[in-house]
Amino acid sequence: MRREAVATGDTVEKAFANACEMLGVAETEAECELLEKPTKKTFGLFGGNPAKVRAIAREKSPSERAADYMCDVITAMGVTEATVTVREEREEDSELEINGNNVRMIIGHRGETLDALQYLACLVANTEKDGYHRVTLDVGNYREKRKETLEQLGRKMAQKALRTGRPCALEPMNPYERRIIHAVVQEIDGVVSWSDGQDQKRHIVVGPEGSERIRRTARKQKS
Repeated sequence: MRREAVATGDTVEKAFANACEMLGVAETEAECELLEKPTKKTFGLFGGNPAKVRAIAREKSPSERAADYMCDVITAMGVTEATVTVREEREEDSELEINGNNVRMIIGHRGETLDALQYLACLVANTEKDGYHRVTLDVGNYREKRKETLEQLGRKMAQKALRTGRPCALEPMNPYERRIIHAVVQEIDGVVSWSDGQDQKRHIVVGPEGSERIRRTARKQKS
């Protein structure tokens, strides 16, 4: 929905500033449409009209809406010396990065707080857009470091399964992290991976080829 305001002022600049104030936006976040030029008074006493302009708020992109919202959220969390920047923006998705002092609290235990904030950022990004715009939120390159850690863990568990001939269960993870483990295990011959458990206890099991079929057979026998 287009947001606009009409205001007057002694000059075009002042009129535009007044209109932007009415909209609650900075002058850089709006466009100016001149409606009436200011006219001077005759002999400095008679007539004369102020400038009249229309300020039209510039529609923010999904990533800009998400970034502005994240700035407010992390400030409310007590993180005052931090910045939120749009690292990459594409039509269907964007990446936001938070940098600054004392930002580790934004990550939380195994990235749980960061994931929750990312979910909220996605909601805000999609408030005024048809379709879905995915937002990835990162802090100090945490996502990439976590990905490398999970890849190493996946390879380690695969080697353990091959060495012992027995399945190895990992700790519960969110869907994104489970996909990373699955992708790594698929690259290693002789091992397979699958997800087990429900809700917050959903986790990955890595085992030798054939162990997943044994698991399915055991489940059918129990049922």
